[in-house]
Amino acid sequence: MKAKLFFLFLLIPFINSYAQPKGDPKLTEIWSPVPKVIVPGKTVTIDAPSDAIILFREKKDSINWISKKGKPFNWKADDSGITVVPFAEDAEYSAEEKQKNAVQGLQTKQAFGDCQLHIEWKTPLVVKGDGQGRGNSGVLFMGRYELQILDSYNNLTYSNGQAGSVYKQYMPMVNVCRPPGEWQSYDIIFIAPQFKNDSTLKSPARMTVFQNGVLIQNNVELWGSMQFIGIPKYEVHAAKEPLLLQDHRNPVSFRNIWIREL
Repeated sequence: MKAKLFFLFLLIPFINSYAQPKGDPKLTEIWSPVPKVIVPGKTVTIDAPSDAIILFREKKDSINWISKKGKPFNWKADDSGITVVPFAEDAEYSAEEKQKNAVQGLQTKQAFGDCQLHIEWKTPLVVKGDGQGRGNSGVLFMGRYELQILDSYNNLTYSNGQAGSVYKQYMPMVNVCRPPGEWQSYDIIFIAPQFKNDSTLKSPARMTVFQNGVLIQNNVELWGSMQFIGIPKYEVHAAKEPLLLQDHRNPVSFRNIWIREL
């Protein structure tokens, strides 16, 4: 895997100069190797510790969320969780933003930097589509750095785009996905990037991830913010920004979301 990432870095000047204007997302897809499939343990739910900020535990907690454009909460919510309402935000986005694959979704009213996040999610029980069109969503720290959510149970796609990947940067160490319709968990340590006074990068973002209790990302150093087309890059931003859950047109559900500031 390290050899393939090194090879990709060697190609960055070529990709930046020639490929990006063509807008081909396939240039940053890695299909081999494929993470080994393993079966997780049975435990999913972890109760929040006393110092955690509860982002969603029951329906009333939807007050903690707004749309990315700042409009009121517009997904489905009850005491069992919140569920993406596909296309709920379409009217808030211009044709140009849609063409550029602008990320839609819900974001927290509160901003965060370094943090520990617990979130439980499930893809639809009724399987529709394949590849990236099946149970697609994502957790975006600071609205920029994406941990992919996808139905990756017997569902082939590019390895750095499957569930548990830092999207188009790092594939998960193993595929530990449960079947469609079953609750799964992510426990994530996110360290925010730091910038110098001249807006250049001082230290990159880092991420450690456990999926269903299994380590799948081990303190990886992020290349930059998520990019669907082209190579990730850093752009200076605030020390704390909202957490975002992606609306990728699939009715993915979430529950028991809590966060600890570090």
